[in-house]
Amino acid sequence: MVPYIDVMLVLLVIFMVTAPLLAEGVKVDLPRAGAKPVDSREQPPVVVSVDRAGRYYINLGEHPNRPVDAADLVAKVAAVRRHNPRAQVLVRGDRSASYGDVVGAMVLLQRAGVDNVGLITRSPHRR
Repeated sequence: MVPYIDVMLVLLVIFMVTAPLLAEGVKVDLPRAGAKPVDSREQPPVVVSVDRAGRYYINLGEHPNRPVDAADLVAKVAAVRRHNPRAQVLVRGDRSASYGDVVGAMVLLQRAGVDNVGLITRSPHRR
């Protein structure tokens, strides 16, 4: 029973990390979770969004509402990490997005040198 509790707590920490709702142009229906917002920092976080069709978006550059391919995503995030190794990176996955697409975004972020990724959710008390 104890190992299951440990696994549950680890999953809770991983999946309940949230950030304040960011005004992004990409329509993503976020899942609800009751977790505390992450601490805000001097610089806004890098947010990678995955829509229901599995397309990737990033809040960097002139066109954050345009999808980016995997190579561009890795290149942009890697450039940010070279400039600021402590830059916070968050993933917004649409509730209808495939679990594989969200995990795929996390794998791409790992290739870009990101060690810690936060997941953005909506508060269960907000509509």
